[in-house]
Amino acid sequence: MSAKDLADARIDAGWIIPVEPAGTLAEHALIVRDGRILDLLPQPEADTRYAPARHTRLPGHVLIPGLVNLHTHAAMTLLRGYADDRPLMVWLREHIWPAENRWVSPEFVHDGTLLACAEMLRGGITCFNDMYFFPEAAVEAALQARMRIAAGIIVLDFPTPYAADPDGYLQKGMALRDACKEREGVSFCLAPHAPYTVGDRTFEKLLVYAEQLDLPVHIHVQETEDEIREGIANHGQRPLPRLRGLGLLGPNLIAVHAVHLEPEEIRLLAGHGCHVAHCPTSNLKLASGIAPVAALLEAGVNVGLGSDGAASNNRLDLFAEMRLAALLAKAATGRAEALPAGEALRMATLNGARALGLEQDLGSLAPGKRADVVAVDLGGIAIQPCYDPVSHLVYSAGREQVSHVWVAGEPVVEAGACRFVDEAELAHKAQSWRHRIAGG
Repeated sequence: MSAKDLADARIDAGWIIPVEPAGTLAEHALIVRDGRILDLLPQPEADTRYAPARHTRLPGHVLIPGLVNLHTHAAMTLLRGYADDRPLMVWLREHIWPAENRWVSPEFVHDGTLLACAEMLRGGITCFNDMYFFPEAAVEAALQARMRIAAGIIVLDFPTPYAADPDGYLQKGMALRDACKEREGVSFCLAPHAPYTVGDRTFEKLLVYAEQLDLPVHIHVQETEDEIREGIANHGQRPLPRLRGLGLLGPNLIAVHAVHLEPEEIRLLAGHGCHVAHCPTSNLKLASGIAPVAALLEAGVNVGLGSDGAASNNRLDLFAEMRLAALLAKAATGRAEALPAGEALRMATLNGARALGLEQDLGSLAPGKRADVVAVDLGGIAIQPCYDPVSHLVYSAGREQVSHVWVAGEPVVEAGACRFVDEAELAHKAQSWRHRIAGG
């Protein structure tokens, strides 16, 4: 009898959904070594081939890749439910921006991001693309929680407590990138807020950085009809054509929301290899509209899913976003097959990783990739019976069914609780922030 290969961990599950290739593996095992997936194989074969240091058996569960939240403002968990039920520009200009000017600080960002990380990890999200002030505090919180972050180098043309001008934003963001670029689990995006808060000269500087450093450009685009009218009034054209004229459309662009698109603009995004971060709940809550996701997918645009911030959602829940994205696409097109469950799951995993340039490591369960894995319990009475695990994940299960999460093979959620976050202490801090902010 030949010696068995050593492994760090083995996870057995009733089903494994790799995402790529599509399909479901029944009664398989996932083998982990050195933080990466070593093998996927039937459980009887795993018995004879591998000697794992840890063996987790989850016969009623499905394993999926860690979810990728392609757009959020994580620290805004501390503004969850603040100034609800208002349209976007009123919400921003009269409520959110004044509150941020008063309260945002490194402490606010750290505590709010850590709260977001706990929520996201418990919901199966292992990587998030963030856009907010004091990104160094967000990176610190993500590392504390053992979560992956694509940290946004935020840029605006007006002063905030974080920086005084575009050069200040860029200098601080680039210094952070230089300090952290070798840290495992940390990557970076350029994050100009929106065409209505960033001028042409700033965009020109950003383009130089994006091209020289090969960084994604993460930006809100054409979220509302008011934004488009304002763009035409101030620049003589809609935001997307303006960005094209500035040279920003390309494979590095992540267009967030992209709700109001003309057919030609969909062709523009597809032709330039751009990505879209679809945030269906936020789009509905702020009455922004319903993005033409089916048309984007049919045109070949890579579409991922984002939660947006908790202040405009109010959940950081990609299970909810998968379900809503699929249902909205069906209703908007009148075609039940417009966005099937498998495509919704791909949007929440591999498509998001691809938009961030991380698809070689994340987004699917394949040998050689990072072992970012989520176990979802499909054994509960409320979701019985299960005919198709992929369909079940999108239409029946929710984040409350997430039982285990691994990042690079390390258990970070067990029995539904975060291992590296003191949830009681964090809840106390959140309440303390609420008292401060509500008290003015």
